[in-house]
Amino acid sequence: MSLKLDTLEAALHSVLGDAVARLERVRGELTLTVKAADYLQVATTLRDHAQLRFELLIDLCGMDYSAYRDGAESQFIDGPRYAAVLHLLSVEKNWRLRVRVFAPDDELPIVASVNPVWNAANWFEREAFDLYGIVFEGHEDLRRILTDYGFIGHPFRKDFPVSGHVEMRYDAEQKRVIYQPVSIEPREITPRIIREDNYGGLK
Repeated sequence: MSLKLDTLEAALHSVLGDAVARLERVRGELTLTVKAADYLQVATTLRDHAQLRFELLIDLCGMDYSAYRDGAESQFIDGPRYAAVLHLLSVEKNWRLRVRVFAPDDELPIVASVNPVWNAANWFEREAFDLYGIVFEGHEDLRRILTDYGFIGHPFRKDFPVSGHVEMRYDAEQKRVIYQPVSIEPREITPRIIREDNYGGLK
């Protein structure tokens, strides 16, 4: 396996050159980080270049790196907040790659759409837009896919309130669906802890 990863790592450096912002090998997997400006061109190269041939997009998801801690390096704590992460597969070469691109602006996170490169990105990018608010520039039908059209905010962002902003219900008098402020009162639940002197036979 390591020989295959060595071959892929060398091919990525050789083919992409300066477009490789970072290339990490962790737990037997390669993660390629690219700049937003190079993202679409890199995606096309990954698919088309004879040394790489990543024909399939397996998954694409959004990430919110705010308050990201355990084992993280400082660039992910102090750097851009939102990223799109792709998982690619080459059937021809029998190898996989994770690609990550950070949106430069936290206020309005925008990265290019890779839907023209891999058709499978369509609904994945809509999901990342819906849940994280990442705008995929060039996507032909970027709209919510999991939440309601009147939904406010993006529920997978780490600062999104647990109870949300509004609730939806059917009003029998008006004979339509209405939105109203959330009626659930937030409460803190502290788990009950049982301590035993003899737990597990230990003293």
